[in-house]
Amino acid sequence: MKKYFSILVSLILASCTSVKEYNKKLEEPIPIVKLKKDVDFANKKLQKFHPNLYWYITKKQLDYKFDSLKQTIKQPLKPNEFFLKLAPVIADVREGHLRLIPLEKRFTKKETKKLKDQKGTLGRLNYVIENNHLYVKDNTEKVGNLKVGTEILTINNVPVSQILEKYRPLVTSDGNNTTYQKYSLARRFNTFFTLEYGILDSLKVETKLKDSLQTVVLKRETKTKTEKKKEKQDQKLTQEKKTKGYNPITKSFNRNLQFLAKDSSIALVKIKSFSGTYSKKFYKETFSTLKKAKTKYLIIDIRDNLGGSLAEINNLYTYFAKEKFKFIKDIEVSSRTSILSTDYLSNFPTLTKPLGVISYPLYMMFSVISTKKKDGKFYIKDLFPSKKPKTNAYKGETYVLINGSSFSASSVISAKFKADHLATLVGEETGGANDGTVAGIYSTQKLPNSKMKLPIGLFLIQPNIEFSNTMKGVTPNVEIIPTLEEVLQKKDVQLNWILNDINSKK
Repeated sequence: MKKYFSILVSLILASCTSVKEYNKKLEEPIPIVKLKKDVDFANKKLQKFHPNLYWYITKKQLDYKFDSLKQTIKQPLKPNEFFLKLAPVIADVREGHLRLIPLEKRFTKKETKKLKDQKGTLGRLNYVIENNHLYVKDNTEKVGNLKVGTEILTINNVPVSQILEKYRPLVTSDGNNTTYQKYSLARRFNTFFTLEYGILDSLKVETKLKDSLQTVVLKRETKTKTEKKKEKQDQKLTQEKKTKGYNPITKSFNRNLQFLAKDSSIALVKIKSFSGTYSKKFYKETFSTLKKAKTKYLIIDIRDNLGGSLAEINNLYTYFAKEKFKFIKDIEVSSRTSILSTDYLSNFPTLTKPLGVISYPLYMMFSVISTKKKDGKFYIKDLFPSKKPKTNAYKGETYVLINGSSFSASSVISAKFKADHLATLVGEETGGANDGTVAGIYSTQKLPNSKMKLPIGLFLIQPNIEFSNTMKGVTPNVEIIPTLEEVLQKKDVQLNWILNDINSKK
């Protein structure tokens, strides 16, 4: 027992030392020469693995940006100081999935447990950004008693407008789209702030509500025993929670069906993300229910849906198609062997990683065999082959709600709906491009000196449609953009337009 106890203590001490050494490096400036080598490394890896690097920017323009960046590095920088310089150049590629990952402070097990037992500050609020102003959109936990609509003017005496200006270049979308940035920045605001200032026990915020100014101190709070108990209960999965994709953090379902009329003639399916998990069961049950209810009007709400599983949207489309269809075009890759550099084992849970190691040779063989060359480019053929419509495919009229935070897979299925004239799109231009995106699987490159990670998408995924070539998102058939006041007052003017349109037809 003494021997095992000594080993345990040694492991704990080694872990603490490892964390300490890692965090120490976050404060150590990296020499200029090494920083410039990281810039060249990033550029080289993008050229090697990205299947459509110069879609929205020319090679000459991108090379110039990388060279200009190196000219601005005139003194050693800490890793995350370097991040604030390199990340905007990566963002200039204008691929929403492509972003540099900064280094985060690590914590010992004791510190992690303490943080887990606490409730945060800024991260517990939901925000909306309008014209360089930050407003509280939701505050279900009544943090600092800040009311919805409150504008946050300063945080620890730093003007929020100044903070937003600093973080805005870190956020990008696909192509010339401009609707995505404010949603993404609002969602990631706390992440960027914590990266720069660390996890703070308290912070002072100056706020404004209408004409009333107020200074509030937000403090980290310790969770009560009742709150911890409720968290554990929320994490227990029932069959309903599995099928609908319950999220214990937001305490809501990922996908849900509800009828908006007493006679079941109008149905709303809200999908918050295409997680893939249990989705087949949900859609099978949902469309069976719609058929029995003889629903005439179906509204698919994918606003704020950041995407996810291609397999899920491919399957979902089979419930709307009128004839056999191919959902996406053959997937383009940068070379015959590029997908061998994917983060293959990261897709396996720890316990099944040995299985991943064993199956890797088969994956290699399949990857090389399935990659074909055509017109000087490489494609993976029939990864998503043609499909027939479901026997219980929906026959009524369909509306799809979209906004600037409909991204990735949400944009792919929206583009397909619109091109095939199977739905009326209502809302705002999507954040993801109409003509496809680069994502799917990734090759994560670690910059040799700063140690930051750069995940590079290996698949050029494009819906099987006639391209718009606008370099923009999917534009709605009916554009309705809510005002700030309508957002804060929870007035769903986009859904209301659809309901009024349906009522006029009925």
